Amino acid sequence: MKIGLIREGKIPADSRVALTPAQCKILLANYPDLSIVVQSSTDRSFSDEEYKRAGITVVDDISSADILFGIKEVPVSQLIPNKTYFFFSHTKKMQAHNQKLCRAMVEKNITLIDYECLEYEDGARVIGFGFFAGVVGAHNGMMAYGNRTGAFDLGRVHQVKSFNRLIKTYFGLRLPNIKIAVTGSGRVAHGLLEVMNIMGVQEVEKSDYLERAFSYPVYVQLKGADLYAAKDGIAYNRKNFHNNPHSYYCTFKNYYSETDILLNGIYWDSDIPRLFEMEDISKENFRITTIADVTDDENGSVPCNLGDSTITDPVYGVDRITKLKTLPYLPNSVDVMAVGNLPNELPRDASNYFGEQLMKHILPSLFSNEENNAMISNATILEKGKLMPNYSYMKDYAANA
Repeated sequence: MKIGLIREGKIPADSRVALTPAQCKILLANYPDLSIVVQSSTDRSFSDEEYKRAGITVVDDISSADILFGIKEVPVSQLIPNKTYFFFSHTKKMQAHNQKLCRAMVEKNITLIDYECLEYEDGARVIGFGFFAGVVGAHNGMMAYGNRTGAFDLGRVHQVKSFNRLIKTYFGLRLPNIKIAVTGSGRVAHGLLEVMNIMGVQEVEKSDYLERAFSYPVYVQLKGADLYAAKDGIAYNRKNFHNNPHSYYCTFKNYYSETDILLNGIYWDSDIPRLFEMEDISKENFRITTIADVTDDENGSVPCNLGDSTITDPVYGVDRITKLKTLPYLPNSVDVMAVGNLPNELPRDASNYFGEQLMKHILPSLFSNEENNAMISNATILEKGKLMPNYSYMKDYAANA
């Protein structure tokens, strides 16, 4: 089997990789029948020379590989017919902006295995960049609040280039007496909480968060059971909630009058109630001034997410009255950080983290040609251009006009 690491083609350029040079070297040592090629790239966080020093062949034409690994969506013009691809396609929710990509893969008889769809039996994601998305998202959210208030100053993550160096920038940081709500319980939330703890923000109980004022910065973590309640009064059940989200309502309105910063890492789909509604940001008791929407669904769990910002310009404002996008840090605005490729601010750390998961949980089954591997099969959206049964609901979305 020959696998290939493709050059990222989406703009703005992403410098993450699925496998680092060191990881490729380990794989070759452990799988004698495996070969690896890497498509030459000037944007990748690991240089062509680093792959060459690890004994990996670097090429311009990647078409000799059987299976191609990328990170972000592959531009339609760069798709190679009849190949198997692994990447984040952002199509399972039938996102309108990627419909053309999905239809092109159907036309080109491509097999698509989406990282986002690799799940355990209980629906938990197997691999992803969520932890580092949370780390960078938490930093950027705190940075935005500091910029708004002038209470403290944080630089940009990508300027320090590594997680270890980022941690050192927090030494001596003095935060004001703020309240921070962290939503979610997965990898993103773990990254958010890591930064809160390193910054010295104290976790408090939900009841205290709602009822007390503190003389030091605090955060509360709100998981699914804390955020959603059944309309008929029965106890929250995760499986029931995801199967019947319309039977639940969101209780976050109890928290927004006590919250200065929202760090959002909760999973969201179009059937799930939003954390709040757009009109809520106009209310006098809506205290939140800064939102880091790490989940980053436009008009999703955070309705004032008006679309992606960028690593270069990560924060915009939303006017509380007009609900229109503004410059950040204006008196009557809510600041929103909604960057879709946050881990790209720490690309080497994030790539190493992702590759370790890929090597541990996915590649052994793939390289052994294990038939009927449920995890991989369930993550296969397209097989040779045809929708797999789990994704039959995408029929109209994927069909060429």
